[in-house]
Amino acid sequence: MTAPSSDPAPAAGPAAAENKAVATSGTVAVAPISHAKRALFQVMAGGSAGFLEVCIMQPLDVVKTRIQIQATPAAAATAVGELHYNGVFDCFAKMYRNEGISSYWKGILPPILAETPKRAIKFLVFEQTKPMFQFGSPTPTPLTFSLAGLTAGTLEAIAVNPFEVVKVAQQADRQKKLLSTFEVAKGIIKNDGLGLRGLNKGLTATMGRNGVFNMVYFGFYHSVKNVVPEYKDGTLEFLRKVTIGFLAGTFACFVNIPFDVAKSRIQGPQPQPGKVKYRGTFSSMAIVYREEGFRALYKGLVPKIMRLGPGGAILLLVFEYSYGYLLNNYS
Repeated sequence: MTAPSSDPAPAAGPAAAENKAVATSGTVAVAPISHAKRALFQVMAGGSAGFLEVCIMQPLDVVKTRIQIQATPAAAATAVGELHYNGVFDCFAKMYRNEGISSYWKGILPPILAETPKRAIKFLVFEQTKPMFQFGSPTPTPLTFSLAGLTAGTLEAIAVNPFEVVKVAQQADRQKKLLSTFEVAKGIIKNDGLGLRGLNKGLTATMGRNGVFNMVYFGFYHSVKNVVPEYKDGTLEFLRKVTIGFLAGTFACFVNIPFDVAKSRIQGPQPQPGKVKYRGTFSSMAIVYREEGFRALYKGLVPKIMRLGPGGAILLLVFEYSYGYLLNNYS
């Protein structure tokens, strides 16, 4: 195995590509890439990363939501005969047996429609706001990455929350017959409207979930990546980034999952029809804690980590390599 280089060669990523854009050839300087083109490349790379990640990881997101919206049998007044899921693999098995394999991709259209603008917004805002949070430092600090990530996550949450409401409604539907995304959205608007009790319910929980996740996710990834030495070998360098990305996504899951549970309870079906039990973010957390205990605030943690651990690595790697490719070939 090749040891980490104490004086690593520049990585073939965005930073190296941007350096290439301002390099000189003889006495003629290559024009630096414009701010608008750099932003366009960030949007394209972020959208591509989001699309690929959601297509691969959607089944785990469905399982996570199913586990989060079910209360414990003692606390929930569940309907007689309703299935209760005892973990990730039990959920997969019961969904397959009762609803078919297509149930693993229930609610796939809303995230597909949302992921391109969502990830585009996230990576664009993150990259563009980093200089704002350097606070006079010549280079970005861990605080820079964390605050830029918090800003990016909060703004992306506002953009995608309506899609999340529709997605959760589809994922919570246990019928074998699949309702289309547009039918579900139309039903939500007809019954509850467009506001915070309808297509935008759970907005603050989504903002908390996404903001906290991205604060930890970007802060951890970029801070650790800048400390751990790079490898000259391309394969080992790729594995280094995958490992750091996986750890970043996993750590962020532990921190933000109470917000995710609250979001699922608010956006999912209420325990008693016609009565809204879960309203605000922190009040929903309090209800879950009081009725079901502390562990209930971490429901769905295993499928969430299984999804966002590798999903986090996929996102960052696809973004970095796509962005680097665009800078290298089209700047």
